[in-house]
Amino acid sequence: MARCEVCGNDYGMSFEVHAQGAVHVFDCFSCAIHRMAPICEHCRVQIIGQGVEAEGHWYCGAHCARAEGRAGIVDRV
Repeated sequence: MARCEVCGNDYGMSFEVHAQGAVHVFDCFSCAIHRMAPICEHCRVQIIGQGVEAEGHWYCGAHCARAEGRAGIVDRV
């Protein structure tokens, strides 16, 4: 068993996420999302889908990227 780094639950079916050289332990996907999902730099929502990365900055979509002055970014339809 391993303890979730977000909620502290000691759970027999916890899992590890390996990212950028670090290992994270969670007891559920919601805790993993809470800790791992990037945050839109414009509207501050957690980015659960693909999002948009522009010049090292993360946005939930093209609208927020454009609102922050990033040019040439469009959503796919």
